[in-house]
Amino acid sequence: MLLGLKGVRYRIGATVLLDGVEFSLEERERVALVGRNGAGKSTLFRILSGEWQAEEGQVIRRDGLTVSCLEQAVPHAQDALVYDIVAMGLGELGEAVCTVQRLSAEGQLSAQDQQSLDRAHHALEAAHGWHLSSEVDQALSRMKLDGRVSFGSLSGGMKRKVMLARALVSNPDVLMLDEPTNHLDIPSIELLEEQIRQFRGAVIFVSHDRAFMRKLATRVYDLDRGQLKSWSGGYEGFLKGKAEFLAAEEKNNALFDKKLAEEEVWIRRGIEARRTRNEGRVRALIDMRRQFAERRQVVGTAKVQVQEAERSGKVVAEITDLTVQLGGLTLLRQFSNVILRGEKIAVLGPNGVGKTTALRAILGDLKADQGLVKLGTKLEVAYFDQLRNQFNEQDTAVDIIGAGKEFITLNGQPRHVMGYLQDFLFTPDRARQPVRSLSGGERARLLLAQLFATPSNLMVLDEPTNDLDIETLELLEERLVAYEGTLIVVSHDREFVDRIATRCWVFEGQGQVGDYVGGYEDWLRTRTVDPWLAVGQAAQASAAPAPSAAQAQSVSPAKPKKLGYKEQRELEALPARIEQLETEQAALVAAISDPGFYQQPAAQMNATQQKLAALEAELEQAYARWTELEEKAQP
Repeated sequence: MLLGLKGVRYRIGATVLLDGVEFSLEERERVALVGRNGAGKSTLFRILSGEWQAEEGQVIRRDGLTVSCLEQAVPHAQDALVYDIVAMGLGELGEAVCTVQRLSAEGQLSAQDQQSLDRAHHALEAAHGWHLSSEVDQALSRMKLDGRVSFGSLSGGMKRKVMLARALVSNPDVLMLDEPTNHLDIPSIELLEEQIRQFRGAVIFVSHDRAFMRKLATRVYDLDRGQLKSWSGGYEGFLKGKAEFLAAEEKNNALFDKKLAEEEVWIRRGIEARRTRNEGRVRALIDMRRQFAERRQVVGTAKVQVQEAERSGKVVAEITDLTVQLGGLTLLRQFSNVILRGEKIAVLGPNGVGKTTALRAILGDLKADQGLVKLGTKLEVAYFDQLRNQFNEQDTAVDIIGAGKEFITLNGQPRHVMGYLQDFLFTPDRARQPVRSLSGGERARLLLAQLFATPSNLMVLDEPTNDLDIETLELLEERLVAYEGTLIVVSHDREFVDRIATRCWVFEGQGQVGDYVGGYEDWLRTRTVDPWLAVGQAAQASAAPAPSAAQAQSVSPAKPKKLGYKEQRELEALPARIEQLETEQAALVAAISDPGFYQQPAAQMNATQQKLAALEAELEQAYARWTELEEKAQP
């Protein structure tokens, strides 16, 4: 076991978050930690990482264990370069690597700079750390990052990629990720999935992204009402096991409550029965009363109710040759389309490509550079803002929903404000707290409560799934599917898009938007090119500083030599060899992912894991050699 918990307890005030929980992490496991918002996942995460101490119980760590964490919060503006931020993941030697990188590129050095460079060289030499600079370069390359860019100038999603590279650069034994997909676009999420699959250590991640968990989790830990339960078989195994557990719990509680009711009737019989009653039975009744009082009920599910306005006209919007530019970039180029009543359109594309700006132009909130948008009749628009900046931080949830009134009208019926907020899991005390004190999940639920209390027949949702737990997310999907109005949603949640979208608008770069029938998986099957690649290359090129003449000369590739006979034969044989290695790799990964794998003796598990590690190293070398020979063979 690499990392574990034994009998750990932790409470905040009167709320017990961890009630004697047990946890274990084995080598190469990928463990997903799930639970409702506020259940204590981040608390458990911090105890495992060593940042917080448990009130009771034991945290078990293998000697010499190295742990690297990606926190949910992203640092704000910093003047350091991306290269320096990533290098800091190497610990004390990271500063020496940064110094060598910075000063070696300069020409004439001052005496002070030369001393700094000498000290950095000495530190790396003493620690045998000359390979560390290449580790930083590889981490940047894997995450497709430019080390010369200022960290403070990046978007939130790009900053998370930088912090992930920083977490990976030291090749830790355990990688811990808290909500790693938040604010990442789909290309970045897919890149993250690939990096985690290739990572040779163990992984613990907190996530509400179901597609992410389906692809990566070998085991799921569920934190529910202070108890931590382990489910094997990946995310599907968790769904099946949790449903069976809740059904059994409900049945046992019903039997217990029936027995308790019978005992309460017995204890209240006449004086004759009291004289002859069994004292052991009385003590058992007292214990049953205590168990009933201490029982922690299942947390309720949000009751999302959408208030719909009068039906709009059949044509919601007619878009003709719409062109939108921003800061010299063309976000939309002569885009034409028609939105019909009842359609549910998902808008897909990398961060920064202009999805939100384009939607504002379509809705008329922003003047387009060219083209025409003709909106339909009787439109009532409700808008969900991804930035959650529609609230006054001093107001309470009651103030925001009620606007000074005790009752609101929903679908023609009066509803008490507090009762409506309880449908969105707000307790009376939380409903009266200022917005500034609410968590990200509570803010999201409050915005949804405000949105759905507004009559609408056109709903525009910009990143609605961020910070929502799985139960609330699934109920939101159910209500949106049943919504009879028109829906336009910007989302990077692939499963969410698959469940609700009837069409996808995909930003494919250069202002072009593809129109595809169905959800995300349907688009994957029907696309002919990969727009993520084109858009990503364009964004990377625009962000990278232009090289100097000296740099351009230094990186000019030499003219490749022709392949010799042996190299030609090697190149021809490599594809078959790579295919064979990938087949063996897939078989080993499937074996390790099987729940029964961890029932084997430790020696047998270690042998299989070592074999997989050696196979992956060989496969990586084969790919590198293939690339080298392919480039050399080019005329």
